[in-house]
Amino acid sequence: MEETITEVTLYSDGSSRGNPGPGGYGTILRYIDKKGEVFEREYSEGFPETTNNRMEIMGVIAGLEKLNKPCRVNIISDSQYVVNAFNKNWIESWQRNNWRGSDKKPVKNVDLWQRLLKAAEGHELLFTWVRGHNGHEENERCDRLATAAADRAAGT
Repeated sequence: MEETITEVTLYSDGSSRGNPGPGGYGTILRYIDKKGEVFEREYSEGFPETTNNRMEIMGVIAGLEKLNKPCRVNIISDSQYVVNAFNKNWIESWQRNNWRGSDKKPVKNVDLWQRLLKAAEGHELLFTWVRGHNGHEENERCDRLATAAADRAAGT
């Protein structure tokens, strides 16, 4: 009997108080089992000196690194930077060009992009962009988690 692949929804957002400055990410992982029972976990972490883009990437990494078996993961983010890196195949071009962008300059945040690719191994990813601060319930929750983590990192 063929095992069906587990489907997970990963909601994520990042925040930075200054760019760079104290920042954080917020991530929600949601899984619905065969009985229709919803399992959900929230994750967040703050960093004293970071950027918004780094936190947007870290939110996705944090969720993927929690998965312990191959999954189909629908990643929902308000970060066009993260979503377009995959949906517009920027990441493939960056790798092909030794982590250089179309402008021939080094790609920023290579360490996190590589970590994200490692965390993604074995999973099937689908990236969906949502407009931030537009009433999307889970995106708003992730934003609150991210900003609270940024505030903790700032000591406020």
